[in-house]
Amino acid sequence: MEAGRIDVSALAGGFDLQATLESGQSYLWQRADGRMYDGDEQSGGDAWYETVVRVDDDRIRLDAGDPVVVRVRQRDGALEWESTTDADWIVRSLLRLEDDLPAIRAATPDDRLLDAAFDRYWGMRLVRDPPFGTLISFICSAQMRVSRIHEMQLAMAEAFGDTVAVDGRTYRVFPTPDQLAAATESELRDLGLGYRAPYVQRTAEMVASGEAHPDDARDRAYEDAREHLTQFVGVGQKVADCVLLFSLDFLEAVPLDTWIQTTIEEYYPDCDRDSYAATSRAIRERLGGEYAGYAQTYVFHHLRSES
Repeated sequence: MEAGRIDVSALAGGFDLQATLESGQSYLWQRADGRMYDGDEQSGGDAWYETVVRVDDDRIRLDAGDPVVVRVRQRDGALEWESTTDADWIVRSLLRLEDDLPAIRAATPDDRLLDAAFDRYWGMRLVRDPPFGTLISFICSAQMRVSRIHEMQLAMAEAFGDTVAVDGRTYRVFPTPDQLAAATESELRDLGLGYRAPYVQRTAEMVASGEAHPDDARDRAYEDAREHLTQFVGVGQKVADCVLLFSLDFLEAVPLDTWIQTTIEEYYPDCDRDSYAATSRAIRERLGGEYAGYAQTYVFHHLRSES
């Protein structure tokens, strides 16, 4: 394994690894100690977090390329990484270490709720997960606890993904579209996916066959990109917004899940409109436009952690 260190103090706004990876944004990482999403905000400490991505032509994917094991931990003012390749650029990309958090916060309005969320989790960044894995993760997210969503992704990797052996350990790779498309609905239901099983299987078929790919939304205008993603089975506007925000660099996207709908009712009732699209436009404007998705993620984690 190769290894490296990234000075956290050199990052604009610093960094909080546990908040970033255990805030409900990503279900494609695992904690080596098995305590991912256990609800203890102090338990991360210097724990290792692990993922396996595929790298193809200097692009991070989950559906093509060679599998690369990436391990990170935060210790002694640094983000340490280990990998089967020189992963400095991969770590910086996956964890959005180039983002200027002070500038992002300055672009959001003065607001008591936002200030409390930013102060509590300062250093949390959005993730930039591979599109296919993000799409499948959030198809599984409907009416599910974050810990259960995470367990589903691990179960699919265990059942259908490739393995990578490194230094006496075996890592599981999240399934490719071909691998998930070949799974039966019954097999997916056996992993606890329930009614989401046919959605996952059919969406994987769409990507595997070339009918559509979530990455195709990347170069579209925001609302057009969201609409483009709803062609996948089991993907409504909220799931599409999650994929746009946590994978495809649409930092203005605000997924209107139950937590954010409740937040709108309690804190921003004037943003509650007669449709998802209209409410989305209103809350994006209220939360600062360009970086509204960042503000939403801080608020989501802040309120969910208080419940």
